[in-house]
Amino acid sequence: MKTLYAGIDLGGTNISAALADAEGNIVASAKTPTVSHEAPDAVMGRMASLVNELAAKSGARPAALGIGAPGLVDVALGVTKFLPNMPTQWRDVGVRAVLEPNVGCPVHLLNDARAATLGELVFGHGKSVRTMIFFGLGTGVGGGVVVDGRLRLGPLGAAGELGHQTIIPDGPLCGCGNRGCLETLVSGPAISAQGMRLFLAGNAPRLYEICDGDVSKVTPATMAQAAVAGDASVGAAIERAAGWLGIGAANLVTALHPELVVIGGGVAEMGDLLLEPVRKTIRQRVGMFPAESVRVEKSMLGDRAGLFGAIALAVRGGVEPG
Repeated sequence: MKTLYAGIDLGGTNISAALADAEGNIVASAKTPTVSHEAPDAVMGRMASLVNELAAKSGARPAALGIGAPGLVDVALGVTKFLPNMPTQWRDVGVRAVLEPNVGCPVHLLNDARAATLGELVFGHGKSVRTMIFFGLGTGVGGGVVVDGRLRLGPLGAAGELGHQTIIPDGPLCGCGNRGCLETLVSGPAISAQGMRLFLAGNAPRLYEICDGDVSKVTPATMAQAAVAGDASVGAAIERAAGWLGIGAANLVTALHPELVVIGGGVAEMGDLLLEPVRKTIRQRVGMFPAESVRVEKSMLGDRAGLFGAIALAVRGGVEPG
């Protein structure tokens, strides 16, 4: 039987886990609520139980476990340093020390956005390139940078916080303390807020119909439907957000000249409504070299990029800071 590897995508709402071989073929998967308000020990207990249940189901123990965690982690020690959206913020929690005895294999830890980048590199569009930029657009905006085939983490594992580059100097206040971060402009909540404004102002009749008059149903997905159905104001709002994303991408393209820019996360499901303005903006704003050869693609792995990244982390035996 092939050697199997375990991956966990730890989210504030759910814990997703899978067992797969080194080629990324999943043989078993499961999901359970995180119940994040409980202490870290309780959450880690659920993580261990998921891995053990999948091992029993598949009839094989994993050779290693990779975990994508939503925040700053010490990659070398396997310790969470700051998970901002988890109660208690998981400061200095020894995840590796707790889980290894309970799952019976080495445990490797990585930030979730960097894990998604690694997943795309190993199992997605990145398989054919050496230099790649990944943007993950969801509740926030995360990302990662691959140079010469290697995921770059920096000394603290924090390199690749692409959502916190400044786009508008005096723009909206960001949770990180800065103003005008990309995250404040192109995250799912930021885009939805623009749709809600148009909805409530009576400037988005198609969006109103699609949401059955319920403003709480306004999402990037329903906005995309409304734009296709003819809501010009909604289409303009999406294009404006995509333009800001394009500026962020152009900054990275100018600095690194990657072969590929990948857009992932739930917001990327808007497809070419989002991607085409990004491509256009990169071509307009990158003037130091021809940018036409830089591909911009939607993630091949969709909302499972983080999980595949955790599997890739296990397969690779972790990643080194730097």
